[in-house]
Amino acid sequence: MSVNGAGTERRNHTTDGADESCWDEDWDDEYGPVVKATGHQIKLWREAAGLTQTELGDAIGYSLGMVSAVERAKRLPHPEFLAKADEALGAGGKLVALSKDVEKARYPKKVRDLAKLEAQAVELGAYANHNMHGLLQTEEYTRALFEMRRPPYKEEEVERQVAARMARQEILKRRSAPLLTFVQEEVTLRRPLGGRMVLRRQLEHLLEVGQLRNVEIQVMPTNREDHAGMGGQLQLLKLSKGTAVGHWEGQLSSRLISDPREVQILEMRYGIIRAQALTPRESLAFIEKVLGET
Repeated sequence: MSVNGAGTERRNHTTDGADESCWDEDWDDEYGPVVKATGHQIKLWREAAGLTQTELGDAIGYSLGMVSAVERAKRLPHPEFLAKADEALGAGGKLVALSKDVEKARYPKKVRDLAKLEAQAVELGAYANHNMHGLLQTEEYTRALFEMRRPPYKEEEVERQVAARMARQEILKRRSAPLLTFVQEEVTLRRPLGGRMVLRRQLEHLLEVGQLRNVEIQVMPTNREDHAGMGGQLQLLKLSKGTAVGHWEGQLSSRLISDPREVQILEMRYGIIRAQALTPRESLAFIEKVLGET
């Protein structure tokens, strides 16, 4: 990541599509010590119990390689691993207690960063032009996006990315839920990513989410002759501190925009995009129509 003179952070990843430039594990940040401490604790409890890595693996149903990788902080232990190890080593719940922080570390850092911003948001607005916005995606739709990624992800990375995206949707259920507005291009309602049934369930999900009192979904018809969104998809977050930031995505990169002048431009464009789109009521009726045709 780098920051230019205009207050724009450049990151080598995207979030709502299925792309990123790096395949390596990326928990070497604030969660790095947690992952390392968890592996060290498992090793200490194992040695105190007089067990080898092979013996612990046999006792909890995991391979020697997995136990070794967890202890060396090369693999993240699943909650089931920690629960079984806790019981086998007589840790009295001390290993299980690490599950929550370890689970957070499982999500890619880029997703955690965006989720932190979304957690601070009192208002979020987004325009999506080639797929459903990540906060609106069903799990099936999300999995289809990651499975069609080229070069392909390994299966475990697909599951990791899917779980991370679904975790971000906690914002929809938050007690003090922010105002969420979305403008979706008509083509995103018709493109059958993952197959026709996946699209049908996605459209049904849009109709359900669109009924939430804090959510407004609008559709930008393809036949519009004037369109303020030709610069591509965008996202705006108004934070609880009174500041605002923008987020833009492209091939293999994304930008977190904090310069007030650039944020103002994005706010102007998004306002015009919303004005050019169908109203929320018209949009839900349009989605129902497309669902009937799918």
